[in-house]
Amino acid sequence: MKSFRLSRYWAFQFAGWGLLALINIFFALLFNSYEPEILQKILFFVEVGLIFSHFMREVVHRSSLLLKDLRQQILTFLLLTIAFSFFCTCVASPFEHIYQLGKRVSYLSLFVTNLVIYVPNLLIWNAIYFMYHFIMKTRKQEMDTIKLEALVRQLELNTIKAHINPHFIFNALNGIRALIDENPARARKAITELSNILRSSLSAEKAETVPLEQELKIVKDYLALESMRFEDRLTIDFDIDERTLTNPVPPMMLQTLVENAIKHGISKQMKGGVIRIVSAVSGGRHQLLVQNTGHLNGYAKHGGGFGIASTKDRLNLLYGENASFEISQVEATLVEAKVQMPMGEEDQAARRKRIR
Repeated sequence: MKSFRLSRYWAFQFAGWGLLALINIFFALLFNSYEPEILQKILFFVEVGLIFSHFMREVVHRSSLLLKDLRQQILTFLLLTIAFSFFCTCVASPFEHIYQLGKRVSYLSLFVTNLVIYVPNLLIWNAIYFMYHFIMKTRKQEMDTIKLEALVRQLELNTIKAHINPHFIFNALNGIRALIDENPARARKAITELSNILRSSLSAEKAETVPLEQELKIVKDYLALESMRFEDRLTIDFDIDERTLTNPVPPMMLQTLVENAIKHGISKQMKGGVIRIVSAVSGGRHQLLVQNTGHLNGYAKHGGGFGIASTKDRLNLLYGENASFEISQVEATLVEAKVQMPMGEEDQAARRKRIR
């Protein structure tokens, strides 16, 4: 793919500068001013322009200019145009003066003329280059938006299927039924918790993000119902930094990670284990940890199922390189799923950049 892009770039380079040479030769013939020196001057002009425009492209790439703010891009392109026009003129003018290409004029006049010619030509080159990459970047962002919307719809359906299934409801209702006589108050609370989970499942993914505090309520309801099934085999620990409570997170993402921890970790342990949820600020970024007793099996190592895959995809489409997800065996009997995302205004800026 890389070689294809390079070959296309050089094809446009030769085509563009070649067309400019043909236009100049045409007008030279049209006005009967064609001389051998004129042809040499035109070819040398095109050669210098081609070489320095390529150097200018290298500067753009090495400075990551196309990733910066739009205003900064435009201003830098204008400055690059002036600077490289001056460089081209400094190279071309002495050569033309020494070999007396074109009309016999003073060196100062030749220098000014070349500068005036190179500025608009390199400005057009930069405009074409900038517009091409701007259009391609916009198209890619539109495709990312479409992919995100498709993933959201898919996640909504899979979340509903994952939560509204006979096995889950059967366990929850059995637990509630056992509580009705011995602890009516807890039974009523369990019904409310089940109702909250079902309602959240049905309304999941209506928004790109929700405050962490809202997500935690769903997770606590889910863990409260699972506690009825595991009883004293399940220990739950929350370590939440209050600064992160209002930070936006993808809806149902944390719940999905907790569900994976229960399904592939706690349920495999005869003595049960611990679920620990940590939300903290680390290095100016929002860090979410879901730790569980268990062992990292081949299932997780090779990408896991829908839960792990959807988490990676959603983070990538929402934040790009500004977010990360990894799952690892941090201790002999402790598995950790770690998500890192931008905080506050940084999060909004990252999402605007991806969607714009």
